[in-house]
Amino acid sequence: MANRAHAGVVKYGSHKYDDGTQYIGDWNKKGQKHGMGHLVLPDGTRYDGAFENGLFNGLGVIHFPDGARYEGEFMQGWFHGHGIFWRNDNMRFEGEFRGGRIWGHGLVTYADGSNGFPRNEGFFQDCRFMRKTRCPQVIQRAQKVAHIARAQMDN
Repeated sequence: MANRAHAGVVKYGSHKYDDGTQYIGDWNKKGQKHGMGHLVLPDGTRYDGAFENGLFNGLGVIHFPDGARYEGEFMQGWFHGHGIFWRNDNMRFEGEFRGGRIWGHGLVTYADGSNGFPRNEGFFQDCRFMRKTRCPQVIQRAQKVAHIARAQMDN
């Protein structure tokens, strides 16, 4: 527990909120979710990952009730950094996110495994494909981050 305490974690426990939200994980002195935890919202949304002062922050995995999911980096509650977002129809985006939106370099892969014609790889701004450019390093980083986020849930 020494490492957790050093990171601001003071206790581990669970809480069920009045609206039906359930949390199991680490807490800080202020009674905020802080450290590693598991959150289930009343609509069935599930998040497993890191929290900081009550917000998703660091690596995590979120599953939505419609079957969509995101695996990757979060900052102050938003998808932010590198990761992979799957829609419920299995179309996915591997790349960069900013403030909860697809924003930066990445690759779209459709449910049939194709990337579109022309290939939807390049720079996206506010979820829109802006310009074509190769970005294999960004895609590999997104895949690696998603893999690490998924793997930490198994520990």
